[in-house]
Amino acid sequence: MVRPPKRTIVFALLMTLLVGFTGHAFAAKNGTGGGKGAGGNTGSGTLILELLPGDTAPPHYGGQVTFDVSTTATDKPSVKVNCYQGQDNLVYTSSAGFYPTYPWPWLQDFTLSSQAWAGGAADCTAELYYWDGRKFITLKSISFHADA
Repeated sequence: MVRPPKRTIVFALLMTLLVGFTGHAFAAKNGTGGGKGAGGNTGSGTLILELLPGDTAPPHYGGQVTFDVSTTATDKPSVKVNCYQGQDNLVYTSSAGFYPTYPWPWLQDFTLSSQAWAGGAADCTAELYYWDGRKFITLKSISFHADA
């Protein structure tokens, strides 16, 4: 019997944990959002960008955003945010579940910064999705610009 390399096993375990933790999501945000931003309500869900109270518009590096989410496709939707500087330079990625029993509710507030993002503007995409037991299903996607 041929054994898979340890790296493959670690990757498989990490993916299993990722699916378990981020494949679930939210029903209500408890009204913590500030100003409204980009959003939409076509397709199978609504995904509206919101600034956190006390943050200034527009979204910017180091600022915090969250999302108003609704869908009838699942009772456990998630939101993933990716930000790029240029076409191929991913400088930020994060995801969180948006449902009442999500164990890390503070992750629903996305702080637009990372070790890879030293400052400057970035173009971001937020995706409303869920795990159907076999694959990730995207319900809605919106784009927004984060100023420097």
